[in-house]
Amino acid sequence: MSTTIDSTSIKIGEQITYKIQVETDSTDLVVFPEGQTFMPLEMIESYKVDTTKKDARFLLVKKYGLTQFDSGKYTIPRQKILIGDKTFFTDSLKVLVNTIQVDSTKQGLYDIKPIIEVEKSISDWWKTLLIIIAFIALVGGLLYWFLWRKKPLTEEEEIALLPPYERAKLALRKLDESHYLENSEIKEYYSELTLAIRRYLDEKVYDHALESTTDELITRLNLLKEGNQIDLSKETLKNLESIFKRADLVKFAKSAPDIELAKFDRNTIDLEIDHVKEVLPEPTEEEKLLNQQYKDAQARKKKRRKIILTSVAAVLVLIAVFIGFGVKYGFGYVTDTLLGDDNKELLEGNWVRSEYGVPPIDISTPMVLKRDNPPVPEDVKAKIEKLSFFYGTIEGDLYINVSTTTFENQGEETEKKEIDLVKVAAESISNLEKKGVKDIFVKQEKFTTPNGAEGLKTFGTLKIPLMSPGDYKEDNYALFQFVSDNKEVLQQILLTWQLDDVYADQISNRVINSIELKKAEQ
Repeated sequence: MSTTIDSTSIKIGEQITYKIQVETDSTDLVVFPEGQTFMPLEMIESYKVDTTKKDARFLLVKKYGLTQFDSGKYTIPRQKILIGDKTFFTDSLKVLVNTIQVDSTKQGLYDIKPIIEVEKSISDWWKTLLIIIAFIALVGGLLYWFLWRKKPLTEEEEIALLPPYERAKLALRKLDESHYLENSEIKEYYSELTLAIRRYLDEKVYDHALESTTDELITRLNLLKEGNQIDLSKETLKNLESIFKRADLVKFAKSAPDIELAKFDRNTIDLEIDHVKEVLPEPTEEEKLLNQQYKDAQARKKKRRKIILTSVAAVLVLIAVFIGFGVKYGFGYVTDTLLGDDNKELLEGNWVRSEYGVPPIDISTPMVLKRDNPPVPEDVKAKIEKLSFFYGTIEGDLYINVSTTTFENQGEETEKKEIDLVKVAAESISNLEKKGVKDIFVKQEKFTTPNGAEGLKTFGTLKIPLMSPGDYKEDNYALFQFVSDNKEVLQQILLTWQLDDVYADQISNRVINSIELKKAEQ
C-alpha cells in the first residue's frame, strides 16, 4: 500500500490530488476512507476506484481532490484503510498552502456582493413520487371511466328498460320506418312483425311463446282462456293464428302475400297487442314487491362487482409499486420500511457525536448515551473513579457502553503499574459470564483509531440470557480497550448487536469507525 500527492505546495483554493494505491487479492474487500477525514484539508471530490488486474492480484487506485482556503502549513492525517479483516493506516503528509499576492494598484477593489438566494438542493425522490402519483391517477381514471362513471345508455339498453307493452309498440314503429316492403323483403317483414307480438306474449302471458310453434302457442292461449287465466276473445285468437300461419308460409314456403295485406296484418297486430294488454290482470302488491326486490338485488350485485374489481385493481397497483421500489431499492429495504424496523430507523436517524469521560472518548452513536453509576466495591472505591455511559440494554438488539476508569495517582516516587489489556479483557469476559452470558467466542487483535490511538479489540459472538429461563439469544460483540498516555486511565467501549441483521451490522461498523481518543487538555 502506498500514498502520494501530486504537489506539496499549492495556492489558496488550488486542488491537489491525494492517491492511495493498494495491491490485494481478488477475494479481499477493501474499504477506503469516506467523508471529511482529511481535515484540516477539505475533500471536494472523491473519484471512483480504478481497478487493474496484475497477475492473480488486483491493483486498486483511489483518488481524492483536496483543497484549503487558508494559507499555512498543514498535515494530512493518517487515513484508515480496511483490507479484508485487517486495518492499515497511511502515512501523514505535509502540505504548504501559499497566499496569493494582490497588487491593489493594478487590481481594482469591489464591494462585497449581496447575498443571493439559491434553490435548495434536493434529491430525485420527488421524481419517484410523481411517477407513483401519475400511475395511481391513471389507474383511478381508468376505473372511473370504465367502471364507476354513469355512462349514457345505448339504444338497446334504453329499449330494454321500457315496459313490455311499450317495447312491442316501439318495435312496430321501427317496422314502419324500415324499407322491407319497399324492397319486397316480405320474409324479413313478417319475421319482425310476429317477433314483436311473440316477445310481448312471452313476457306477459306465456313464457315459452318465443320458442313455441304456431300450433303450440295458439293451443296454450286457448288453454289459458278456458282456464279463465286470461280473457282473450275468440276474434283475437283467430287473428293471431291467421297472421302466425301466414308468416310461417312466408318464412318456410316462400309465400308472397300482397303488400297491402302485409300492412293490414301489421295494423291487426297493433290492435291485438292493445287487446292483450286490456285483458291482462293488474300486478298484485306482492308481485310489485318481488319485482322491486329483484331490481334492488341486481343493483347490489352490480355495485358489489364494481367494488371487487376496484379492490383487485388497488391490490395490483400496490403490488406494482412494491415491485418497482423493490427493484430500485431492494425488497428487504422496502419491506422493512413498510413494516418498520427499529435498527433501520436508528441507522437512518440523526446521529450524535459527543465526548464521554475524562480523558474524552469521542464517538458517534444513534442516540445520546445516558450517564450510568456502576457499583464499585468498597475496598477499591477510594482508589478508582469510574464514569460510564450507555445506550440500550444487553438483552436488546443494540447495546453500547462507554466507560473510563481512573486509578489512584501513585506519585512520581512510585513506579506506575502497567495495565495489561489482555488481562483486563479476560476480566471483562468473566464479568459477562457472571451475568449469565455464555458461549463467548473470543478473538483479539490490535486496534488503532483514526487519530492514532492504539488499543486492544476483543470480538466474536456470545449468547445472552433472556427473561424466560433457558432462553438465550446469540449476538455479536466487540470490546475496545485503551490505556491513556499517563497509564492511569483505562478506556473501554463495549458493543453488542443483533446477529445476522444488516442494519445492526452497519450501525456497529459506523460506531466502531468513529472511535477517537483525545487527551484531557483537548
